[in-house]
Amino acid sequence: MSHIRCLPARRWCIATVCCRSSRRQKRTLRKSWRFWRNEAGNNFYDGMITCSTLSGKAVCRLVWAMNKAENDDYLEKALSGIPENFSGKLLEVPVGTGILTMPVYQTMPEADITCLDYSADMMGQAQEKAEHLRLKNVTFRQGDVGALPYADDTFDIVLSLNGFHAFPDKEAAYRELFRVLRPGGTFCGCFYVMGEHKRTDWFVRRVYEKTGFFTPPYETAFSLKKRLGKLYEAVTLGTVKSMAWFVCRKAE
Repeated sequence: MSHIRCLPARRWCIATVCCRSSRRQKRTLRKSWRFWRNEAGNNFYDGMITCSTLSGKAVCRLVWAMNKAENDDYLEKALSGIPENFSGKLLEVPVGTGILTMPVYQTMPEADITCLDYSADMMGQAQEKAEHLRLKNVTFRQGDVGALPYADDTFDIVLSLNGFHAFPDKEAAYRELFRVLRPGGTFCGCFYVMGEHKRTDWFVRRVYEKTGFFTPPYETAFSLKKRLGKLYEAVTLGTVKSMAWFVCRKAE
């Protein structure tokens, strides 16, 4: 059973057990992301997701009402469920282009990391970044989050960044990610939730849905807190504008 207390002034729901990244970990993340931001100049998606290029900053401001510091903030919190010097088994789905996580995995040489994505093109870009960094402990696989090819209780950490708002079968995704996470394991990540910012909601409905990048229905911060609270023993959840971040622990 989850023990969640709400702090309305900050619009956060914080569990009694909270995972946070250390200052050293944050410095490592920001240093790594700065390198890739320099490499992202010709990639619109990477520039947008890192809020680093001129066009990326424009999208972050116009669509998401965020500046670079806010963008970094929710990503760091989403990744705070991964401890320093992690050496267990981690599943990331979807991996996307790897712009956010390949630098992180460079700091975890003893970990056994599996990256899955439905898009072969996205995954190919992530593989190129892994090869550039000479990562030997990262495996890539194309697949569907709604039908994961892994046994129950396989992974110590399941990470999902910016995926759930695009998944067509969200119920299956929640079930599958819970299934492959071992008891006592951590589920962490982030994605869009509706109802936090009107302009963002408008862009999602009128642009992102019509272009196929996002797929309804969407969680609200309240519905996500309720859902995760039913599934996991401990939940840390917050929002930065329309992005919800979370760190959850599965019961032993």
